[in-house]
Formats: sequence, structure tokens, C-alpha cells
Amino acid sequence: MTRQIRTSPAACEQSLHQAYDTALLDLDGVVYAGGEAIAHAVESLASARADGMHLAYVTNNALRTPDAVAEHLGELGIPTEADEVITSAQAVARLIAEQVEPGSKVLVIGGEGLRVALRERGLVPVESADEEGLAAVVQGYGGPDLAWGRFAEASYAINRGVPWFASNTDLTIPGARGIAPGNGAAVEVVRIATGAEPQVAGKPLPPMHRETVLRTGAERPLVVGDRLDTDIEGAFNGEVDSLLVLTGVTDVEQLLRAEPRHRPTYVDRDLRGLLAGQPEVEPVEDGFRCGAWTAVALNSGVLELRAAGEAGAEDRVGGDGGADVDPIDGLRALCAAAWTAARDGVCTLDAAKALARLGL
Repeated sequence: MTRQIRTSPAACEQSLHQAYDTALLDLDGVVYAGGEAIAHAVESLASARADGMHLAYVTNNALRTPDAVAEHLGELGIPTEADEVITSAQAVARLIAEQVEPGSKVLVIGGEGLRVALRERGLVPVESADEEGLAAVVQGYGGPDLAWGRFAEASYAINRGVPWFASNTDLTIPGARGIAPGNGAAVEVVRIATGAEPQVAGKPLPPMHRETVLRTGAERPLVVGDRLDTDIEGAFNGEVDSLLVLTGVTDVEQLLRAEPRHRPTYVDRDLRGLLAGQPEVEPVEDGFRCGAWTAVALNSGVLELRAAGEAGAEDRVGGDGGADVDPIDGLRALCAAAWTAARDGVCTLDAAKALARLGL
């Protein structure tokens, strides 16, 4: 059966935390950045949990253990149990365990999260490519202090024919000081040295979705993330709904250019969106309307955004918006116009002026 192409953000009359039983939340760029809580995250998650929503934290970052992540979240004011944290390290450890003998040795290129996950699956983490009987190489994010020599160690083993696994291939990771290289960048280093391709477990691929479902038992999950190519694509592959928040790596221009597998069900500024319904984006005669905004794809190849009301309203609409002219509504309308024009492709319309009006 052919999946319907999404051409507009969806509406939801209920608040999202009431419409879905479980939020599958990414961490970096959604809950925290550089170790510090993102604005409105703590109170929004507390309210969602208090109203009965189950929270699970699903991260492609394989560096830390679930215990360490849960402790960190608790320090930020988000009480969390270790079994509410699902990592790409756990997903890749399960993937390896399904292909090698119990007790097999696995060369670890990464942090403690990988080692703990491997032991949980009955595997033996080792540090040298020269270990006798080496069954696999696994590579995960090792943090900014991971020594360059670890990539060489991986390459020695892979070039001898040892199977290679990667927790994830995110090229970047958000931090307090900006965007830094992620595990995907490190995987590229080893790929260049070996010409090999790893088996990958993390978002957006099926092993991570399977790990999440097995560990959470979610029946009506909502994926909440900041990345189109991992969080949103992972939800697409798992055929579940998604909420994109604009607190991480995805900017509004990338959102308008999203291909179908990268188009979220819902869009909101931050995690406060969990506690609210989502407005309808309505087709109108010349475009799409959401709230006080109308977005139009002009024949000149430009996306135009119009605010309701008298002439001059443009000058009074800023990044903070208001009750009647919420910039996020304008973005939702622009998404509908851009995605409808693109259909199953990528929007090439010029949206620079329209986005500048929103101040996002």
C-alpha cells in the first residue's frame, strides 16, 4: 500500500499529551543542550507526566549509560528512572548479539554507554584490534576527548574482515557552545580508511524503533525531536506521529524544504507544544491559512506570507508573536504551501522574506 504524502502539518483538538500515551523524546536539542535544560522543558515534562503521559527518553547518543542519563535528568529537575532511557548503544548491542555467539569479544570505539550495553547482552567489550577471536567492532559517540588512535584501532580490525557496527550516524550534535561533530562524522573517518559500510542501529533505522517499542510498550506513541533526518524520519519509518520542536539543529528553512519522510506531523516552538492542541491548517482560495496567517505560493517562485488585519500589520509582528498572530501558525501555513508545491519532492520556492517576518 502506498503511504499518503504529507502536505501539511496536522491538527489535533486534544492537547498532545492527552492524545498520545507515550512521548518518545530525543534528548540533545529537545530536553537539554550542552548539559543544561532547554527553556520550558522541565515544567512542560512535569505537567505532561502529572496528567498521565508516559515519558521515555530515546537518544542516538551512545556515550552515557541509561543510569547516567537518568541521574542527569534528575539533576535538571526531571525525575527519571534508568528504564525510561533508551539509547542507540542498547539498540546496537542487541543487533550485534543477534549475529554473534554469546560471550563474543567486541572492540569498542566509544564510551561507557556502549560497554554497559554490550555486557547487558552477554558480550565482552575489548579495547584492542589484536584480541584473539574478535567478533565485531562497534562505534559510538565517544565525546570530544575520544583519541584519534581509536579510529585507527577500528580500521585495523575492519580491514581484517571483522564485522563493523555503528550506534548511529548523526553527523552533528548540539551543545552549549553550538553544533559539534557527531558520531556520523567519526564513522566517515573509519569508512574512508576501510572502504567498508557499518550496520547501523540508531534513529531513523528500524533497530532503534524496535528497541524503543520493546522497552516502553507504547501503544499510541508520539516521537518528539529536533532532527528531520533521525527523529522525524524514524517516526516515518515506524509509522507513528511526530512533533518537531525548534530548539535544536533544524531551522525553519530546512523544515520548508523537507522531503516527505522528513515532514513532521506537528510543529511547535518547544516542549510547551506537548501541552497544547495543534491548530488546523486550512486550504483557502489562494493558499493555506493557520490562525492569523495565510501562506501563498506565487507563480513567481516565491512563498508569500500575509497577516490578517489592516495594512501595516507586518510591521507589528515579531518573534514573540501574540495571542492572535503566533509566528508558529505562520510557519505551519508556510509548511502547507511549501509541501503542497513540492508534493513528493523538495520545495524550491524562495521563502526568505516570508520567514524573516516570523522572526523564528
